[in-house]
Amino acid sequence: MNVITPNCRVQFTAEDVAFIMAVLGKKDDGPSLVALLTDPETRDLILDDDALFHALLEQRCCLRVSSRFYFYILVRHVLRESGIGDRPLADYVAELLAEYSRAGRGRLVAPGHAGPLEYFFEMLAALQDADERTAFCIRAHIGNYSLFLSGIFPEHIRHRAERRACPDLKYYEALGRINFHVAGGHRLARRYDVAAIFEALSSQFANIRLALNDLAGRIFSLGDPDVPLLPFFKPGAE
Repeated sequence: MNVITPNCRVQFTAEDVAFIMAVLGKKDDGPSLVALLTDPETRDLILDDDALFHALLEQRCCLRVSSRFYFYILVRHVLRESGIGDRPLADYVAELLAEYSRAGRGRLVAPGHAGPLEYFFEMLAALQDADERTAFCIRAHIGNYSLFLSGIFPEHIRHRAERRACPDLKYYEALGRINFHVAGGHRLARRYDVAAIFEALSSQFANIRLALNDLAGRIFSLGDPDVPLLPFFKPGAE
């Protein structure tokens, strides 16, 4: 079970840099822009340029960028619009979207279980006899997956709640908040340097979820979570 950490900004590809150059190169000469991207502080300021956000939205076919770059730019923008300016938090949420947009990522493989855990009630039950690290990973996964589903597929959740008496968005928010809070207080959260991020995700879950709802409304076709979220990337761009 891997622990998600805010790694998007240190994993950009040559295609990502080329995209930045194509969009922002006209504002500056090419070599100096590339040099600025090597410095973490100036890189972050460059990535905040609204022109990158709009360029990603306008060029939705065959984007030659990595999913990490794509999600970081979009997530950072919508969180800033919501008054959430924490870059590591935006980086973590972007990494979360990049991870959970992959087929099957919502299933949790836990030690001692014959098959992957697909439903929240199975994950919660697995906490009863889980060791320390497994329990931490399960809680982090529940928080992550709750945010992913309620952030990207709110209409799907509303539809199921209305038609099948399934849990509503308040259930996902409560589940996410509680598990991020417990995971954030775990010693392993400090080891992986995600304690402050988990606490922010817990305390601001609703606002972050609403920001992702806005993002989903702009770029995704909401509905079945089994529909791939990245139909517009050039194969092999990662």
